[in-house]
Amino acid sequence: MARAQDGRAGGRAHPAAPDGTGYNSHVLWTERIPRTLLGLTVGAALGASGLMMRALTVHPLADPGILGVEQGAAMFVVLGILFLDVTGVTGYFWLALAGAAFTATLVDLIGTRTNAGSSTLGLVLAGVALAAVMSSLITLLVVRDEAVYAHLRFWSLGQLTGRAPVLDDIVPFAVAGLLLALPFGRTLNVLSMGEEAARGLGVRVERAQLLGAAVAVLLCAAATAAVGPVAFVGLVAAHCARMLAGADHRWSLPLSMACGAILLIGADIAGRVVLDTARSRWA
Repeated sequence: MARAQDGRAGGRAHPAAPDGTGYNSHVLWTERIPRTLLGLTVGAALGASGLMMRALTVHPLADPGILGVEQGAAMFVVLGILFLDVTGVTGYFWLALAGAAFTATLVDLIGTRTNAGSSTLGLVLAGVALAAVMSSLITLLVVRDEAVYAHLRFWSLGQLTGRAPVLDDIVPFAVAGLLLALPFGRTLNVLSMGEEAARGLGVRVERAQLLGAAVAVLLCAAATAAVGPVAFVGLVAAHCARMLAGADHRWSLPLSMACGAILLIGADIAGRVVLDTARSRWA
């Protein structure tokens, strides 16, 4: 009888599950729930990063990738694939995180030594320049190697599919970044009044800007390393939070985290529904 039941599944028993209810429960605990938690974590990180970058740069179109974090992460992934034969999702995560940290440090060293008028503008200009250089180098490295291009394409799509194994890796960085970002709302309120006014209120402007940029980069780096570059989530979440909570960053910052999480999970669900509908129609 047990043999006949196994035959329905192609002669192969379903994997064991935490509650013993079979294959559906196994998929739920090993794929669906980790994927949802990863989406919520990445979305919250991108939302917080987007709002902080917007506040620090005083630019409504500021994006979490503005400091070249995404291109730096991609550059290290390419180098790891080329010279270290890294092909696993977890390997991509640590390479991308190292690349993002390296790029952020390089941007800080260059940006704080420019005569751009303000330290924040110098960081932005350095990030845009380095992102352009790294993008060209990535194209040069992968255009001649189809295998490297295939591996990079998997990582650079920006997706939650197959990324559940990195959930344990991203959580410490994301939680640390979110906890550091939450009390930063009051400082962002003061910085938004202008550098001179902030100095008059006793704020060390350069130190505050550097700390805020570091937290934003940490959040963006962890999110990018986990699921690849994800465009517009941080930008849209920041705009939604500002529309709902106004200019007070003490309220808009946590709201931007929530908006980012909802946007990313909503986009993932919508994408899977569209794909399933398309497959059923063409089947």
